[in-house]
Amino acid sequence: MSVQTLDEIYEGQFGPFTIEQSDRQEVILYRAGLAVAAGSVAIAAVCCLLSPTFSPVVATLCYVLLWAGLGLSLFKIHIYLRLLHRVLQAFWAIGGVASIAIALLYPTPLALTAYQFPLTIFGIGFTFAALTGIFFKEAFCFNRLETKFLAFLVPGLLLGHMSGVLSMAAERGMLVAIAALFTVFAIRKVIQPIPPDIGDKSVFEYLEKERQQAA
Repeated sequence: MSVQTLDEIYEGQFGPFTIEQSDRQEVILYRAGLAVAAGSVAIAAVCCLLSPTFSPVVATLCYVLLWAGLGLSLFKIHIYLRLLHRVLQAFWAIGGVASIAIALLYPTPLALTAYQFPLTIFGIGFTFAALTGIFFKEAFCFNRLETKFLAFLVPGLLLGHMSGVLSMAAERGMLVAIAALFTVFAIRKVIQPIPPDIGDKSVFEYLEKERQQAA
C-alpha cells in the first residue's frame, strides 16, 4: 500500500503555488554552498592567525573551496530579479577566471600574491563582490543583522588593503569579524525554515510570463 503526500498550497501575490521536493533540494544545496564558503573563511582566518608559515597555502585552498561553494549557492539561490542573479553569477565567473590567471602569472600561492600585490584584488575581488551580493540579498529579504555588517566588512577589508589605509591589526580584526559573522549566518541558514528561501513562486511564474510575452 503506497501513501501519497500532497504538497502544501501557498497563496502568492499572483495566485496559489505549491512547494515541491525539487524546490526544497535547491534550498538545501544553496545553504550547503554557504556552509562550505563560511567554513573555508573560518579555517583560513584561524590559520592566518595561528600558523602564518603555512597560511598562504591553506588560505589559497580555502579560497578555492569558497569559490566552489559560492558557485553552488549562486546557481541554486532564488532571486526575483533575473538581471541581478545573472550579474552575481557573472561576477563569480570573472573572479574565478581572474584567480586562475593570477595564479599562473605569479609563483607564490594565490592568497600570498593578493596580500603582497594588492592590485590583484581587482580580479579576485569579483568573487567577493558576488558574495557581498548574497549578503545584501539576505539583509534585504530577511533583515539579518550579521549580513548587514558583512555587506560592508567584506568590501571594506578588500578596499582597505588595496588602498593601504588599514593597519595589520585592523585587517586581522576585520578578518576575524567576517569569519565569525559568516559562520553565524551559515548556522542560522541551516536552522531557518525552507519555504522563505524559496520565496513566492507565483512571482517567478509571473515574471517568466512577462519575459515570454516581451520576447
